[in-house]
Amino acid sequence: MSQGIIRMRVTSHFAMSLAVCAVLSGAARAGDADRISILEENDSLYSNSDKHYTQGLRLSDLGPNIDAQSRWNGPFDFIGGIAPIFSSGDQATERSRRVAMFLGQSIFTPTDKTRQPSDPNDRPYGGWLYAGVSLLQERDHRMLENLELDVGVIGPGAFGKQTQNNFHQFIGVPQAKGWSREIQTEPGVMLTYERFWRIGLIGEHGNGLDIVPQLGATLGNVFTYGEGGFLLRLGKNLGADYGPARIRPALSGTDYFDGDHLDGKFGFYVFAGAQGRAVGRNIFLDGNSFRQSPSVDKKPLVGDVQAGVSMFWSDAWRLDFSAVRRSREFDGQLSPDVIGTATIAFSL
Repeated sequence: MSQGIIRMRVTSHFAMSLAVCAVLSGAARAGDADRISILEENDSLYSNSDKHYTQGLRLSDLGPNIDAQSRWNGPFDFIGGIAPIFSSGDQATERSRRVAMFLGQSIFTPTDKTRQPSDPNDRPYGGWLYAGVSLLQERDHRMLENLELDVGVIGPGAFGKQTQNNFHQFIGVPQAKGWSREIQTEPGVMLTYERFWRIGLIGEHGNGLDIVPQLGATLGNVFTYGEGGFLLRLGKNLGADYGPARIRPALSGTDYFDGDHLDGKFGFYVFAGAQGRAVGRNIFLDGNSFRQSPSVDKKPLVGDVQAGVSMFWSDAWRLDFSAVRRSREFDGQLSPDVIGTATIAFSL
């Protein structure tokens, strides 16, 4: 694929994301300072590639800080009453709660898309269309909990074939011919719990260098894995978030953002980090849960290294750019994958 086609592809994806944003904005929950994010992940954003995890789009709406008397506290309090999470603490504890809602689609393909049927030794074709909700609670301005539920459909109902081939036709790229051998239709559910800690290393008041360790686990028929990682950040106004958002599975900073802790309106940071995952299930490699489907032998340990930059102006807007190098995910994969990410966020 030529560099000109790649640039056209990236520009078109970005334009499509802005168009879809108008729909999400109209459906946003009532309240002050709802924050809309458009996250695009694509292996051809920064490199000449079109394989494996080839495309991801996620649109999210982060709600405002929940008042103490709001009924939105109900899910936090109920879950906190039956599980050791979302502790209310005492009156001296500073607490912030927010709810994020999101829509997304991810597409997976083999390397050679001219083969029909596709190469049985390469990654199968697969699509994942989903919606979800995150319950986010920050404590004492240094620890963040995220409980996330994703529900959707895998297979032809996820419209991976239509999204990829219609877009390839639009930009004049040959269509993928092996979608007849994709992961079959299956409902998808996964539940994720994560904790993030923000630890200052150099500087004060959110300016300087910090580290954000992360631990978590995901359980479901789509992905099941345990995760651990960290993010190093250098910049100004680090206290507004815990790193940029990503599409699972990844080193994710969630949608959380709190402009009340900004020292001045402008903030930025450069970041680098790594995450390791012990993978129990990946339906896009293992195949369907209860029926025959294409599959390959997955690797049980997968790692990401990531670097990028984030820039934001108060609650008004934000831009994130990063590149991720992901280790080989299945036997027979010849080399690691490189994934580019770009996010634009703004407040309503």
